[in-house]
Amino acid sequence: MRIKIAVCDGDKEVCRYIAEIIARQKPEVLVKTFYTAESLLQDRDDYDIYFLDIKDVNGMETARILRSREQGLHSIIIFVTGYREYMPAAFDVQAFHYLLKPIDKLKFAKVLENACLEASYLQAQKEDYVLLKLNGSVGDLRSRRKVSLQDIYFIESNNKNVIVHTTEGTYEVQGKMDEFEKSLGTGFYRCHRCYLVNLAQISAYSPEGIQVTNGERVMLANKKYAAFVKAYLHYAKRGGIVNV
Repeated sequence: MRIKIAVCDGDKEVCRYIAEIIARQKPEVLVKTFYTAESLLQDRDDYDIYFLDIKDVNGMETARILRSREQGLHSIIIFVTGYREYMPAAFDVQAFHYLLKPIDKLKFAKVLENACLEASYLQAQKEDYVLLKLNGSVGDLRSRRKVSLQDIYFIESNNKNVIVHTTEGTYEVQGKMDEFEKSLGTGFYRCHRCYLVNLAQISAYSPEGIQVTNGERVMLANKKYAAFVKAYLHYAKRGGIVNV
C-alpha cells in the first residue's frame, strides 16, 4: 500500500515547494496539496502523513479536528511554520515533529524519512489481525470475531479466560495470556503477569503504571519497569507508533 501525504499551507509557493521535495526524495508516495484548512478537511481521503502550516491555515485547530476523527492509531502530523511560539501546543495534538521556516533541506529529509518509516509500520499493523474465539455456543459463527491489532488497547487475564480491550469494546475470549503473548509479536509487551499492552496505544507511563490512548490504566510490575522502558525505546527506534 502506498503512503499518502497531504501538504497544507496558505502560501502556494511554499506548499508546492514542500510537495516537490517530497516527490524527489520519495517518488513512490502519493502527495496532494491544499491551500486552505477547509479544503483539506473536506477531502474524503485519509492520509498517512500531514504537513501543516500553523499561522496561514490555522494548522493547530486543523490537527485537533483530524485527531478527533481518528480511531485507533494516529496519523503522523508534522508542522512546518515560521512561528516558534506555537511549538509547545504541538504536544497537545501529538505532533511527530515541528519544522521551522525557512526549510532546512537536510533536516526536512531526515524527518520525512523517519515519518515514512513510521507510516509503513502503521500500515503493516493495520493489515495484521487476530481471530478471537468469543465465549459462546460451540459452532456459533458469532462466537468468532476478527480484530485488527491496531484496535487493541490491552489484554488482561480473567481466571481461565482473557479480556481483550479494543476500540470497539471489550471481549471475553477463550485462550491463555502466554498464547496471546507469543502470537501477537513484538508490538505488544507483557508488562505484568495479568496484562499485555499494545505499545502503539500507550499515551503515558511511569513506575506506577501505563496509560493507553483511551485513558485506561494498565498495571506495570515494579521489577519489569526497566525492561519495559528498554523494550519501548527499542520499539520506537525501529519506527513504532509513539503517542507519549
